[in-house]
Formats: sequence, C-alpha cells, structure tokens
Amino acid sequence: MSEPAIETHGLTKRFGHQLAVNELDLSVPAGSVYGFLGPNGSGKTTTIRMLLGLAAATSGNARVLGRDAPAGLQQALPRVGALIEGPAFYPFLSGVANLRRLDAADPHAPARTRSRRVAEALERVGLARAAKKKVRAYSLGMKQRLGIAAALLAPRDLLVLDEPTNGLDPQGTREVRSLIQSLADGGTTVFVSSHLLAEVEQICTHAAVMHLGLLRAQGTMAELRAAGQESMWLRTPDRDLATAALSRLGLAADPTPEPHSPAPAGATSAELVATTNGQTPAPEDVVAALVHAGVRVQGFQVRRPSLEELFVALTGEGFDSAR
Repeated sequence: MSEPAIETHGLTKRFGHQLAVNELDLSVPAGSVYGFLGPNGSGKTTTIRMLLGLAAATSGNARVLGRDAPAGLQQALPRVGALIEGPAFYPFLSGVANLRRLDAADPHAPARTRSRRVAEALERVGLARAAKKKVRAYSLGMKQRLGIAAALLAPRDLLVLDEPTNGLDPQGTREVRSLIQSLADGGTTVFVSSHLLAEVEQICTHAAVMHLGLLRAQGTMAELRAAGQESMWLRTPDRDLATAALSRLGLAADPTPEPHSPAPAGATSAELVATTNGQTPAPEDVVAALVHAGVRVQGFQVRRPSLEELFVALTGEGFDSAR
C-alpha cells in the first residue's frame, strides 16, 4: 500500500487554555477525495494550517506527502496546492494579472511557461472569458474559482480546498465538482474541508467528522454509512398489527416524524420506522412475517442513514449550514 498523502498522530493545538485540536489521528489515502467535515469551531481550519506549516502544533506529529511537518514541508509544499479561508487578490488587477504575480512569486515556477500555465488554469476553472476583467468586478463565486486556479498553476499531488463551493451558484458548483473529480482521476489527492454534506456525499471517496476538536469518525463513505443504524420503513393501514409483528422480530417500531411519500388515494395508512439494537433480520424475512401476520403492506424500504444523520448521531447537534 502507498503511504497516505496526509497522516497525523496525536496532533494537538492549544490557544492558551483553549484546546482547538485534540489528539488527532488522521489518515488520508493517496488518490482519494477526502471530505473533512465539521461546523464552526470544530478545528478543521486549525488542522489545515498546521498541515501547511501556517501554525505550529502544540504536540503530536504530521506528515504531508511523505514529509514531516513542518520540518520537511520545504520539499513537500511545491507539490501542494491550497485554497484556505477564501482567496485574496489585488482588486484593481485583472484575474490573469493576479495569477501572473502569484506565479512569479513561486521560486519553483519557470517563467518561460508562465503565460501558458496561467491561461490553462483559468480555462480549467471556467474563467477564460473573464481573464482580463478586474477582480473587483468578480462575483464571490468567480473569486472562489480564481482561488482554485491559483492552486492549479503547477502540477499538484495534493490539493487542499477550504469550502471550495462557497458562494457558487448551482452551475458553478457543478463545475467545481467536475473539476475535483477530474483532478482525482488524474491521481491528485483532494482534501476538501466543507459543511455541505450533500456535496461531500457526491464527490468524496472518504470522509472524517470533527466536533469540538475531536475526530469522531473517519473512513470510506461506505464504512461511515455502515456505522449508522439501518432502519426499515413501512406503510400499512394495520398499524397495531404491524407493530406487534415487528416486535416479535426484535424490531422497535415508531411513527415517522414526516410522511416518507404520498399515501395511495383513498387509503388510511400509517408510516412506521423499525430499528433494532441487535442483528437486523433480512428484509425479505420481515416482509414475509408481516404478511403472515395479516398485515397489508403498502410500501416497504430499507433505509441507510445519510451523512447528515450520521453527523447528528456522532455529535448530537445539527450542522451550521450558514458558514
């Protein structure tokens, strides 16, 4: 197996008496699209700043692209692109002029290919037509895409993006999602800090959940979903009969808080969600038992928890979607 693109052991950061990141053990597989999830104050940005050498860890250690951080970052950072806490540009310069200045400040960037690389980066994020427009006239979404273009001025083995779709309209969001996927297909590891759970579910292969500086869970998307409690949804006009039959199978049935889908015309139905703390019977066995007990089954579905439901179960709170 190849070495992880990012790996931390006991990584800790204190600000006075405040513990921002607590004993973090993170493992980001090379080539993955890794979602780093958590609300405000969870320690995401502080962790990223430590990984990039922008903040010193109080204790613990980290490795980025096989190099110790911060001691070996001088060798690793030329292979890392990053967009942290929103892009910052000269508003009186055009997009292309801003990128040329940033590229000129990079001692590893060859001057002879600068124009071509800047043009390619702008084309890649969909800003080629706005290249000569002053940045002060850019929308928030355009500035965000310009920040991603800046991170792509040179070939990268690792791309670190903090809220990359912040401020983007649906079309811009789709473009960034496609861009992240194309980078991953080319072998780049993409580390995405985000609060947009639906986006993470669509683009990420792995994810981690942070809460109050603690790592609550990490793994592949399939592993994270499997960690949640599976449930079975049932619609029937025979609520009491169904509840009794499910109880005999070791399943606790409760009414759904909201209708799962419209009831058939003219039907008086109840919707139940059945869960168990032990081993869940096979769905076909549950349906057979219900029918055997005389329950009229109008609808049945096995439901796995969404990433948002898993987050709430792990942290006991909802997500701050206003960030």
